[in-house]
Amino acid sequence: MTAQDINEGKGLAIVSYLAVIGIIIAYFLNNDKKNPFTSFHLRQSLGLWLLFHVLGFVASSFDNWGVTSGFYLFFCILFIYGLIGAVSGKAQSIPLLGDVFQKWFSSIGH
Repeated sequence: MTAQDINEGKGLAIVSYLAVIGIIIAYFLNNDKKNPFTSFHLRQSLGLWLLFHVLGFVASSFDNWGVTSGFYLFFCILFIYGLIGAVSGKAQSIPLLGDVFQKWFSSIGH
């Protein structure tokens, strides 16, 4: 990834972390150019959002505020980590599952 790729893709990389609609917007806007920096963060944010919804379904079955609070705190930290990486122009994988997301969603951006 070059510095030009990072500068051109930074805006869409940031948008991809904002919400599920941000992933959709960033995906379609990146579809023509296929910027590698944007594609990297698209894969990271898509994996985070999917995992958030799947584990959120499981966490909601517990009737315990400690489990729910821990769930939201864990994902807030991961989203902030990814967003800071996008803003600072770094292609760092999210801890624990970032490399797995890159493998699972490798078709995005290629």
